Amino acid sequence: MANYKHCFFAAILFIILCSSSIHVSVAARNLLQTTVPSLPKPGTTLPPFPPLPTLPQPTLPNLPIPTGGGSTQTQLPPLPNFPIPRVTLPPIPNFPSVLPNNFPTILPSFPFFPPPPAARKP
Repeated sequence: MANYKHCFFAAILFIILCSSSIHVSVAARNLLQTTVPSLPKPGTTLPPFPPLPTLPQPTLPNLPIPTGGGSTQTQLPPLPNFPIPRVTLPPIPNFPSVLPNNFPTILPSFPFFPPPPAARKP
């Protein structure tokens, strides 16, 4: 019974969302049909962009240079050698044996029905 209530509430929510989107689309269409867009005239030029401000250049600290007689690289131990097992795959069947012999190459055509005539108002 509780599952039925969840389905009912989901259906009500879906109906509310659909009707809300219908109202928004109708309002947008009405707004588009009632307002006239004001486009700039072809001969006018746009004002120039303002200049970009110059940012201060950061100063980086001096990094210490390593000193010493030894090498700066760390010596890593060698990697161990593990035996890699050889895997054999089963043979792949021939491709024509997978597809049927009478595979259709032509799509069926559907008849074209013209639209009904327009209703005439007396």
